[in-house]
Amino acid sequence: MKVLKKQTNSKMCYVCGMNNPFGLKAPFYEMEDGSLISIFEYKDIHQSYPGRTHGGLITAMLDEIAGRAIWITEPSTWGVTMNLNVKFRKSVPYNDTLKAVGKIIKNTKRGFVGEAKIYDIEGNILAEAQVTYIKLPLEKISSEEVHEDVNIYYPDNVTEIN
Repeated sequence: MKVLKKQTNSKMCYVCGMNNPFGLKAPFYEMEDGSLISIFEYKDIHQSYPGRTHGGLITAMLDEIAGRAIWITEPSTWGVTMNLNVKFRKSVPYNDTLKAVGKIIKNTKRGFVGEAKIYDIEGNILAEAQVTYIKLPLEKISSEEVHEDVNIYYPDNVTEIN
């Protein structure tokens, strides 16, 4: 599937922060089918039980990709999580390539609902979530000067994702 646009990252976000030494440094790609995809990998420092990624860190990726999916149609909209319902289907490994997919399933003036899934390389669903967000301006989300930390473009040469 063709990549239409690569989204920006931040400096220190756990999921997308490129300067976070413990984070995922996940890239996000807007796809021709209207979905958002990230190809990423948890590391052994993200473990829960041996061989399994911690559920809270799985949830963080699901929340991130569902929330970012709004940027496909509303690039200046920011959301704050109000409700997050996760289903863990199978254990999520670390040190393996994974794919996260996010889509918006409802969008109103005040908020939106996204759905997110994490897949293994064979296409099995490992975890999924439905997340409800309230729309807020970035200035109301953080009291600090956040524009220097978010919306940083890190180019790469990804043009297609299976």
